[in-house]
Amino acid sequence: MSDAVKFHFEVDGSDFSSAGAASVMVKKKLRQLGYPPDIIRKVSIAMYEGEINMVIHANGGTADVEVSDEEIVITLSDRGPGIPNVELAMQEGYSTARENIRNLGFGAGMGLPNMKKYTDSMKIDTVVGEGTTITMTVKL
Repeated sequence: MSDAVKFHFEVDGSDFSSAGAASVMVKKKLRQLGYPPDIIRKVSIAMYEGEINMVIHANGGTADVEVSDEEIVITLSDRGPGIPNVELAMQEGYSTARENIRNLGFGAGMGLPNMKKYTDSMKIDTVVGEGTTITMTVKL
């Protein structure tokens, strides 16, 4: 593949049942393109965690994926409240999810740590009151 393949998704922030739809679609596309299961798993987990975070904390956003010969770049952007303390948010188990979200089984504080764990690099650009963009890369 010489040209990058790009995917764009809107993440609906009002519906938990649609969270993960983008990661499922990318998983299918990567399978069709013949990528190895371990790469597909990493991308799927990182994207799913990001989608859930956008639903829980930011009323949705966008997910863009660019697949090239060298890497898969996932960019998640929202216009949510931003992350006041990234260092704290990266700690396993730390969560600002509301009680009703936790009662649904979400908000365990593993989203950002898992996103970092399953990618080769992760960059968080966030401004409190304006939103967050997370760029993750999985090397091929």
